[in-house]
Amino acid sequence: MAPSALLDAPLTTDSPSDRPKILIPEKVSPDGLALLSPYFEIHQPKNLSAEDLLSQIPTYQALIIRSETKVTASVLAAATKLKVVARAGVGVDNVDVGAATKNGIIVVNSPSGNIVAAAEHTIALLMAVARNVPAGDRSLRNGGWERSKLVGTEVGGKTLGIIGLGKVGLKVARMGVGLGMKVVALDPYASPEIAAAANVSLVGKLEELLPKVDFLTIHTPLIASTLDLISTKELATMKKTAKVLNVARGGVYNESALLEALEAGTIAGAGLDVFTSEPPSPGSPAEALCRHPKVVATPHLGASTVEAQENVSLDVCAQVLSILNGGLPTSAVNAPLILPEEYKKLQPFVRLIEKMGSLYTQHYSSKASFSGIGGKKFELIYEGELAAISNTRPLFAALVKGLTSAISDSGGRDVNIVNASLIAKEKGLIINETHTRESTDLVYASLVTLRASGRAGESGKLISGYVSGKAIYISRLDRFNTSFVPEGTLLVLHNYDEPGKIGGVGGILGRHGINIKYMSVAALDRGRGRSGSGEMSVEHSDSEAENEALMILGVQGAVGKEVEAELREEKGILDVSVVRL
Repeated sequence: MAPSALLDAPLTTDSPSDRPKILIPEKVSPDGLALLSPYFEIHQPKNLSAEDLLSQIPTYQALIIRSETKVTASVLAAATKLKVVARAGVGVDNVDVGAATKNGIIVVNSPSGNIVAAAEHTIALLMAVARNVPAGDRSLRNGGWERSKLVGTEVGGKTLGIIGLGKVGLKVARMGVGLGMKVVALDPYASPEIAAAANVSLVGKLEELLPKVDFLTIHTPLIASTLDLISTKELATMKKTAKVLNVARGGVYNESALLEALEAGTIAGAGLDVFTSEPPSPGSPAEALCRHPKVVATPHLGASTVEAQENVSLDVCAQVLSILNGGLPTSAVNAPLILPEEYKKLQPFVRLIEKMGSLYTQHYSSKASFSGIGGKKFELIYEGELAAISNTRPLFAALVKGLTSAISDSGGRDVNIVNASLIAKEKGLIINETHTRESTDLVYASLVTLRASGRAGESGKLISGYVSGKAIYISRLDRFNTSFVPEGTLLVLHNYDEPGKIGGVGGILGRHGINIKYMSVAALDRGRGRSGSGEMSVEHSDSEAENEALMILGVQGAVGKEVEAELREEKGILDVSVVRL
């Protein structure tokens, strides 16, 4: 894309001493640099130490990095002129995004630059597993000629199962169709029209998908609901000739269960590019999988192509060019696109509404009656000072990002202020905004409420929140009044408010090595009583309903299906959901 297409106003080429400065301590493609060099003073030091970065960053307006440079809270605090940190790639693990947000610095990445690369690598692993390519190569190199031992299987006419029909999943599907495969996908948020156009059949349940497939590939983010998505129980339902693939996230397959299934002949093979620890820890199931004769393993090469690296360089350089000219980026990690001058003003509410959307999707998706977000009507209600703000496009985009982040392979990183309405339409979301300037009983300066209207036979849900300083809080979760910070891993337990509940839950978590960082008990709003949304998941009496509460726990440690099951068996616990925010 030409620079002129990215800008709201033309840039001028000032003298070098007057031009904004960009620090690029890692390799960026020449074409990417060519977008920036006419307008900015570019410095490309080699082997920049952490100390040098800390001392030099105060004079720069932009920082472009790959994976080696660590952008810590200290660096961001010292970066008094910095407007943007651009990560030439997808992951931002080496950037303290929270600290950047607090300092009003936009963090951008390139979530779409490696879609083709990831999809192609998935197909490469599929073919390698199907035709025993690595084993044949090793045999021949060792002087063997084992044709009869290495007989493979054709993929044409076979069934490819895909969990997660986002951008990468859809690209894999199209490639599979091109190979003559039947493609079946599970994604409750996928557009039926787009799936049909790609010759993909959608199914509604995992139990319906697994027994059908010859090859299974997963393209979802790693969240509480997808951790160990495929484990012993699920693998046991698959064909003994089935093979599984993972170019998404380590942890969506339970590695111990997968290893046992391969050893027992429950399934026939696996192609793996990602692992729970990278590189795999010595003696771990991941390391055993890498050495297993039925596994084709690669060291996280999904995005490692010349073209993908070029694409991400061009992408982030174009975004830096736009931001430094007062325009909009296309992939802001810590906020759906906001103009820099608007960013500090709306930033806390953007974070709050994004968290509210993600909380809605993750918390209520654990309910048996929940049927996804597609086709639902949502209302964003702004009360108090926030109601006077006319430009709420960033808040609308934040809600779309939050609602979709937990269920898209891009983690919501492809949502921005420009395309939020289009993505909402594609997902079947209807979102209305209401400004209520006069609220006589309002406790907070501003209050945001997300109200969801259910489909026929479903009850609506409600989440409210507020901002205090730079901190954000959830103040209401459906029928319950509360106050907690929506961040980290949360356990939300619906229970009877009786003695011993906290101790019982704490004992279970303690046995599993899970630490409780904080706890909030949400009491039933007596004013709403049983006329609320009806979150109760079991039949109980009016007296019991009056004694309900929510227990919200901020925890540290992996909360797997075994822990969830044990909590559900605890007397007086009505429901359990795990949320990652």
